[in-house]
Amino acid sequence: MNKIDLIQTLKDSNHLSKSEAETVINLFFNKMADALAKGDRVEIRGLCSFFIKKYRPYTGRNPKTGDKVKVKPKKLPFFKVGKDLKKRVDG
Repeated sequence: MNKIDLIQTLKDSNHLSKSEAETVINLFFNKMADALAKGDRVEIRGLCSFFIKKYRPYTGRNPKTGDKVKVKPKKLPFFKVGKDLKKRVDG
Protein backbone atom coordinates (compact mmCIF):
# COMPACT_ATOMS: atom_id res chain seq x y z
CA MET A 1 0.00 0.00 0.00
CA ASN A 2 1.30 3.45 -0.86
CA LYS A 3 0.17 7.03 -0.34
CA ILE A 4 -2.16 6.99 -3.37
CA ASP A 5 -3.81 3.81 -2.06
CA LEU A 6 -4.35 5.47 1.32
CA ILE A 7 -5.94 8.49 -0.33
CA GLN A 8 -8.24 6.26 -2.39
CA THR A 9 -9.26 4.20 0.66
CA LEU A 10 -10.01 7.32 2.71
CA LYS A 11 -11.96 8.79 -0.21
CA ASP A 12 -14.07 5.66 -0.70
CA SER A 13 -14.73 4.88 2.96
CA ASN A 14 -15.70 8.43 3.99
CA HIS A 15 -17.38 9.74 0.84
CA LEU A 16 -14.80 12.49 0.40
CA SER A 17 -13.53 14.04 -2.78
CA LYS A 18 -10.05 13.01 -3.87
CA SER A 19 -8.66 16.45 -3.01
CA GLU A 20 -10.20 16.35 0.50
CA ALA A 21 -8.78 12.89 1.16
CA GLU A 22 -5.38 13.97 -0.19
CA THR A 23 -5.43 17.02 2.10
CA VAL A 24 -6.10 14.83 5.15
CA ILE A 25 -3.33 12.35 4.29
CA ASN A 26 -0.83 15.14 3.53
CA LEU A 27 -1.70 16.90 6.78
CA PHE A 28 -1.19 13.68 8.72
CA PHE A 29 2.22 12.93 7.22
CA ASN A 30 3.39 16.56 7.34
CA LYS A 31 2.53 16.85 11.04
CA MET A 32 4.36 13.59 11.75
CA ALA A 33 7.43 14.83 9.86
CA ASP A 34 7.29 18.22 11.65
CA ALA A 35 7.14 16.52 15.05
CA LEU A 36 10.10 14.28 14.22
CA ALA A 37 12.08 17.24 12.86
CA LYS A 38 11.59 18.95 16.26
CA GLY A 39 12.83 15.80 18.00
CA ASP A 40 9.40 14.77 19.30
CA ARG A 41 8.22 11.18 19.42
CA VAL A 42 5.19 10.14 17.33
CA GLU A 43 3.17 7.29 18.80
CA ILE A 44 0.13 5.59 17.30
CA ARG A 45 -1.04 3.24 20.05
CA GLY A 46 -1.11 -0.40 19.04
CA LEU A 47 0.36 0.31 15.62
CA CYS A 48 3.81 1.86 15.88
CA SER A 49 5.96 4.67 17.13
CA PHE A 50 8.57 6.83 15.46
CA PHE A 51 11.40 8.55 17.26
CA ILE A 52 14.74 10.12 16.52
CA LYS A 53 17.91 8.20 17.29
CA LYS A 54 21.06 10.26 17.75
CA TYR A 55 24.37 8.87 16.59
CA ARG A 56 27.72 10.16 17.79
CA PRO A 57 30.56 10.82 15.36
CA TYR A 58 32.74 7.84 14.58
CA THR A 59 35.51 6.72 12.29
CA GLY A 60 34.26 4.52 9.48
CA ARG A 61 35.91 2.85 6.53
CA ASN A 62 35.39 3.33 2.81
CA PRO A 63 34.64 -0.21 1.59
CA LYS A 64 36.15 0.41 -1.86
CA THR A 65 39.46 1.94 -0.83
CA GLY A 66 39.77 0.87 2.80
CA ASP A 67 40.54 4.50 3.77
CA LYS A 68 39.39 5.74 7.17
CA VAL A 69 36.56 8.26 6.99
CA LYS A 70 35.23 10.49 9.76
CA VAL A 71 31.45 10.26 9.98
CA LYS A 72 29.70 13.31 11.43
CA PRO A 73 27.09 13.02 14.19
CA LYS A 74 23.63 12.46 12.81
CA LYS A 75 19.99 11.98 13.75
CA LEU A 76 17.83 9.40 12.00
CA PRO A 77 14.14 8.53 12.33
CA PHE A 78 13.54 5.10 13.81
CA PHE A 79 10.40 2.94 13.57
CA LYS A 80 9.23 0.61 16.32
CA VAL A 81 6.32 -1.75 15.75
CA GLY A 82 3.47 -1.85 18.31
CA LYS A 83 2.19 -4.94 20.15
CA ASP A 84 -1.15 -5.11 18.33
CA LEU A 85 0.47 -4.86 14.91
CA LYS A 86 2.99 -7.58 15.83
CA LYS A 87 0.15 -9.91 16.79
CA ARG A 88 -1.88 -9.06 13.69
CA VAL A 89 1.01 -9.69 11.30
CA ASP A 90 2.19 -12.84 13.07
CA GLY A 91 -1.34 -14.26 12.99
